[in-house]
Order: sequence, then C-alpha cells, then structure tokens
Amino acid sequence: MLGRKKAILLGTTVMSIGAILQITAYGVPQMIVGRIVAGLGNGMNTATAPVWQAETSKAAWRGKLIVIELILNIAGFSLSNWITYGFSYVSGPVAWRIPLAFQFFFIVILFATVPWLPESPRWLIAHDMVEPAEQILADLEAKDIYDPYVVTESKEIQWAVEYERENGVGWLDLLRGRSKAGTCTIRRLILGGGAQAMQQLAGINVTSYYLPTVLIQTVGLDEKLARLLAACNSVSYLAFSMIGIPNVERWGRRKMMMYAAAGQGASYAIITALLRYNELEGYAHSKEVASASVAFFFTYYIFFGIGFQGVPWLYPTEINSLSMRTKGAAVGTASNWAFNFMVVEITPIGIQNLKWKFYIIWTLFNFSFIPIVYFFYPETADRTLEDIDRMFRENQDIFIFRDKDAIHSKRPIAYIQHEEEQVRRNSSVISADPKALEAMRERVATANQEISDEEKEAGGYTHEEKI
Repeated sequence: MLGRKKAILLGTTVMSIGAILQITAYGVPQMIVGRIVAGLGNGMNTATAPVWQAETSKAAWRGKLIVIELILNIAGFSLSNWITYGFSYVSGPVAWRIPLAFQFFFIVILFATVPWLPESPRWLIAHDMVEPAEQILADLEAKDIYDPYVVTESKEIQWAVEYERENGVGWLDLLRGRSKAGTCTIRRLILGGGAQAMQQLAGINVTSYYLPTVLIQTVGLDEKLARLLAACNSVSYLAFSMIGIPNVERWGRRKMMMYAAAGQGASYAIITALLRYNELEGYAHSKEVASASVAFFFTYYIFFGIGFQGVPWLYPTEINSLSMRTKGAAVGTASNWAFNFMVVEITPIGIQNLKWKFYIIWTLFNFSFIPIVYFFYPETADRTLEDIDRMFRENQDIFIFRDKDAIHSKRPIAYIQHEEEQVRRNSSVISADPKALEAMRERVATANQEISDEEKEAGGYTHEEKI
C-alpha cells in the first residue's frame, strides 16, 4: 500500500525509536522493548529493500546489485565486530551504549538519500500510475520514453499485473493452501522461504554470533585472541563475498548455492573431525588439531560469502510474481529470522552438551542442500522478472531439473525471441501511427513547459534533452 520508498522510511523510523530505547536503557525490560521495536523496523526494511532493488534493476544487473547490497550488510557485520573488539577494552555502560548509538550514522544516511531515489516502476504500474513508471523505466535504461524497448517492457509489466489481478490470491487463501491454476503461488513462496531457511540452517550464525564462544570453549583460546580472530574473520568474509559480484550472473543462482553448500559442508566435516580429536582424552596433539580447526571456520566463511550470503536474499525477490513479491519477501525474511532465532538459541546449549558432535548437524544440513537445489530450484539469472512468471505458467512440474530452459544459467532463446518480436512490433506501430508520434511530441512539449525558466537557465538544457 505504501510503496517501496515509504515502507523503507517507515521501517527506518521504527528502527530509530527502538535504537533510542536501547541506548537510553537502564534496565533489562526497556532493553527488551527496544530490541523488539528495532526488530520490527529492521524486519520491514529487510523485507522491502531487496524487492525494491530487484524491481528497479536491469535483468543483467539485478543479481550483482543485490549481492552488493548484501556485501554492505557484511561490511556492517565486520564493522560491528571491530567496534565490539575495540570496546571490549572499555569498562562501564559506554562499552555498549556507544556501539548501539553508532547505528544512527547509517540511519541518517537512509533518511537523507531514500526520498531522492526512484519508486519501483512495477509498483507504480500495479497502482495504475503508468506514465511515471514509464519515465522511470526510460531513465533506468537511458532511453526515450517512447523507445520500443521501454514500451515493450512497460506492456510486459502491465500484462503481468493484469494476469495477477485475475489469478492472484490473498493471505487468507494462502494460509488455507489455496492458489489458482497457472500461478504456482504457494510453490514459489516455499522456494523463496526455503532459500532463506537454508541460509540459516547452513550454520552461519553458529559462527557469526558465537565464533568467540566457539573459539574460547571448544578450541581453548583466550578471550582477547578469540575476539580478535572473529574480527579478522569478518574481514576475510567481506573480501571473499566480493567474488559473488561478477559471478552471480555468470554461474547462476543454482550453481552458486550448490557450490557453496558443498564447500560449507566440507568445512564443517573437517571441523567436526578435528574437534573430535581435540576432545579425545589422552590425544597427544589436541592443541594442534584445535588450532587447525580455526582455519576451516575461515574457509566456511569464504564459501558462505561467495554463495549463500546474497543468493537467498535475492531469490525470493525474483521467484515471486509482482502481486506476491512483497508477500514472498516477507515470508522469506520471516523464515530467515525464525530459523536465525532457533540457531542462536540452541547453539550455546549444543556446544555445551554435544561438544564436537554438535557440528555434525550443520555438516549434514549443508550437504543436503545440494540435491534440494538441484531438483527443485529453477534458475533466475539473466531473466527478466516477467520471464520468471512465464516459466512458472509454462512449467508446472516441481522437479525442475528436467527442464533445460529452467536450469540453464543463460536466458532461454525462446524468451529472447519473444522480446525481440515485441520490440519490432512496437517499433513498427509507433513509426507507422501518426497519432502516436503526435502524442509523443505533445507530451514532450507539455513536459518542457512544466519546467520553470529558472530550471532551464540553471540546467542549460530542456527536459527533452534530459531524457
């Protein structure tokens, strides 16, 4: 209802209130309330930002941009690790009040920049604001508003909107397990939410939240060294995540998740074996194998950063249809945080009671993701969002690996030919229709008149030239 921009601003406002409650807390109840309020704002933002990013990106750039978005997430994680390490040398309330207050630096940036950004053209078309949407599409493509490609893209989105209006389902129907034929709505929700669940069940927050605890209790390091290694690990995590930027489109979503799951599973398998010998009573080299296990916590982060950091956040924004995109992102985000909560709650208990056996759980989870992705997850790289809608209309089989077009990392030839045909058709219609040409001239002339003389003098060029 609000649109992507207003939803982000609202989420940031709620998060600011939560931050203030935490910073000024003088008791546990106020801190808990502050965390809950901040969590509501953070939930709104994490459910909206990837959707907004996906809907305002070219198909060839969508994956890269959302991976960059998640790399900035890791940069924040790395920064928080170093702030935590630095303030571990400080005593008193300042040790936690200042780190909590530091988030306002980024909140101010959000409030200063979001109002200037374009609204999602797909959201605008879904709310019958076609002309502003077409202007944004033209600007994003650096083309004229009447360029055949822009006209084709706009019509494709409008057609998808109408199809979803006729075949879309509400929350109540979804909860009852109902959907209309041809949309694969529930299946798409499960795929998006499943990707987010896999991200957490890969065991990332066993190490992200508790790496110092793991290094202290399981490996036997002292507290300062454990915190320093955790901070250093976050830097390597950030560095290797950048490998995903050029490869998320080249390798595709499926391969990135499968390769990452294999590497993560292998890392946890070796950690399990090394910690088994570390805890083996009377073993002569327990210190050496414990130290060796630290290296594989680092390799785990490398594989996770390349594949599972960004793709599970990207996938729900691509796999769901326009009318379900925010619902799908919300389901995915809720799935992520729900499993995050579970992992964070069981990790200290698991480490204490199961010791080295605790890591077998994450080894098995990671290896199980490889066949799950292979059999059920279609490729979304190098496709427009409308291409993905078409794929689900034409392919109702849940075992997606049987369809070569659905699993190939490059855009299917049939989709390219369809788009080229539509562009040619729209090009011929515009060039052959005097009324369309005259309407274009009138709209450009009207737009020029709306620009004030001051803007013309300051800018040095007309609105038509800006386009």
